[in-house]
Amino acid sequence: MHEGLVLLSGRAHPQLARSIAEYLGLPLGAVTLGNFPDGEICCQLNENIRGRDVFLIQPTGPSVNDNLMELLVMIDACVRASAERITAVIPYFGYARQDRKDAGRVPITAKLVANLITKAGATRVLTMDLHAAQIQGFFDVPVDHLYAAPVLDDYFRSKEIPREDLVIVSPDEGSIKRSLQHVENLGGQLAIVDKRRSNAFETRQENLIGGPIAGKVAVLFDDMISTAGSIVGAARVAAAYGAREVYVSATHAVLCGDAMRKLSEAPIKEVVVTNSLLIPPSQMIEKIRVVSVAPLLGEAIRRIHRNESVSRLFD
Repeated sequence: MHEGLVLLSGRAHPQLARSIAEYLGLPLGAVTLGNFPDGEICCQLNENIRGRDVFLIQPTGPSVNDNLMELLVMIDACVRASAERITAVIPYFGYARQDRKDAGRVPITAKLVANLITKAGATRVLTMDLHAAQIQGFFDVPVDHLYAAPVLDDYFRSKEIPREDLVIVSPDEGSIKRSLQHVENLGGQLAIVDKRRSNAFETRQENLIGGPIAGKVAVLFDDMISTAGSIVGAARVAAAYGAREVYVSATHAVLCGDAMRKLSEAPIKEVVVTNSLLIPPSQMIEKIRVVSVAPLLGEAIRRIHRNESVSRLFD
């Protein structure tokens, strides 16, 4: 059924790779990865992949540069081992927030990374919830862009929150389209937090547009939680306007800096994220819930291998 398909995993998230392999009923390919004393990455494929359809599973989250370089090294190894097709499976695409020139004399690093992956030899890219959808156009190879919204919506649907009690809160103006999709799937009303950016590292949230939200259950959706400053600020606004419960949900749990402390102290009942990135057990807090996107990624891999439609997964 999967003749010619090979799954390989980098060191960024082997647990996710094993879950995808389990969904597909395949073993992970044998690969040895390590570091030389000076930090250089070394890689050796321990099985024949000549003429095979190879999928390299490697999110490029923290440590971003190490995981990105390891992905490039693995792609090159597959090229030199004569793989027929190489798909870079990147559940979280690092550098996605550097997608445009928002000041003078700055790079567009997302485009640079896309060039590196393509030049290394990837013939296709499978990714999920890009910070900016136009990054698909940065690649000169086909890109399959998945969305975790159905997986997250299934979780909240299981909570059986009455539609009349539910308010989907967009944490900023840029997330309105995403929030409207969740309203369509889950019901409820839409509210928007007015977010103003002070600088590249600081934002402030002050007002709530829409609603009403008092006495209701507020659910905030975003593509990622990085330092947690924006989403915690939006959650505090929702609580200040009278929401009886506040949930926060995001695809990518980047969770850098003191994000865990901010989430722990915020008026948030649960933080629902996917396993697109690995959360070290030592950093887990009680209010975090992790839902798996392995079946979604596994089904996309199956369809790509069979040259079937991936867009059917959005129906």
